[in-house]
Amino acid sequence: MSLDISKIRQDFPILNQSIYGKPLAYFDNGATTQKPQVVLDTINHFHNSINANIHRGVHKLSEESTKAYEEARETVRSFINAKKSSEIIFTSGATASINLVAFSFGETFVHEGDEVIVSEMEHHSNIVPWQMLCERKKAILKVLPFDNNGELILSKLDELITPKTRILAVTHVSNTLGTVNPIKEIIAKAHQHNVPVLIDGAQGVKHGVIDVQDLDVDFYAIAGHKVYGSTGIGVLYGKENLLNEMYPWQGGGDMIATVSFEKTTYNELPFKFEAGTANFIGAAGLATALEYYKSIGVEAATDYETELLNYATSKLKAIEGVRIIGNAKHKAAIISFLIENIHPYDTGMILDKMGIAVRTGNHCTQPIMAHYGIDGTVRASFAFYNTFEEIDRLVEGVKKVKEMFG
Repeated sequence: MSLDISKIRQDFPILNQSIYGKPLAYFDNGATTQKPQVVLDTINHFHNSINANIHRGVHKLSEESTKAYEEARETVRSFINAKKSSEIIFTSGATASINLVAFSFGETFVHEGDEVIVSEMEHHSNIVPWQMLCERKKAILKVLPFDNNGELILSKLDELITPKTRILAVTHVSNTLGTVNPIKEIIAKAHQHNVPVLIDGAQGVKHGVIDVQDLDVDFYAIAGHKVYGSTGIGVLYGKENLLNEMYPWQGGGDMIATVSFEKTTYNELPFKFEAGTANFIGAAGLATALEYYKSIGVEAATDYETELLNYATSKLKAIEGVRIIGNAKHKAAIISFLIENIHPYDTGMILDKMGIAVRTGNHCTQPIMAHYGIDGTVRASFAFYNTFEEIDRLVEGVKKVKEMFG
């Protein structure tokens, strides 16, 4: 299946603008993706015609809102092939999903002296919640390292896992290195020791088909705004048996069955983990985003993004003084790079004046920067609405930066 990129670009209104008199080339998709018109229409329609709180309302708008919310849950279930819709928990984002597991799983299963494993390439949101858990429970945080190509040293995992290991948390796709980790192999290896696995799928969910049953993953975290939905909505997939055992994350409306001053009992899944007023409009928008993504073709989009990645990599490598950080064999469409003796911020500022949006800094992965002995990088991250012509502009922009700084 080939993509009609010019037609696809028409679906994204934000792309049809100029920045400082130059056509926008948006290469910050690792931070947030843009929304197609159908998602904007869904959100606007909800605000204009349906807006009412979900569950328990007997009036028509509440019933319609509840129906849309639960249909969105089923859309997510189908998209990642979960066994049951009750295994789909709506959260405010991938960070909230990871924090939910770190708290609830931690309160239930982690005790003093137990161990938690994360990898060296994690986003801060898949490090700090586990550090907080370990501090709270007097547990031990262990780190799976990666090599200079940006690939996890999986042989070390057997050494790290012990009878005290309670959970392993690892990213599907590094937001800085672009590395696509062999998560099915990692999960299988952990399960040999009866260790459950959480996968940070913030970047992974838009880099190929996700099948949580095939992966046999225990928890998978998703951010809506990184897969063409809006901010403030995310998903935690969790295996039903684990979610049933886990202590609730937050208390409030909807997560309860009964409340008295003597005792509170908790609701069934998935509501047990959805305290308070849900982002029901965000959930409907996310469902539309996933349906749109499926209509484009997830595999076709991923293949095209890989073509963009390979093209950009070869062009940037040909520029003297450009160093690419992260050269794993299997990469998603993310390139982090440095131009010799030029600060990433300066590069990003000049590219911005040329209408080219990239991200600069440590990308919430300070341990990765420490590994390479650097402070930050310039990151260009691609989506299926980007073009080879835009990459040519990026390459010319990098050359211009080099000339300016001489």
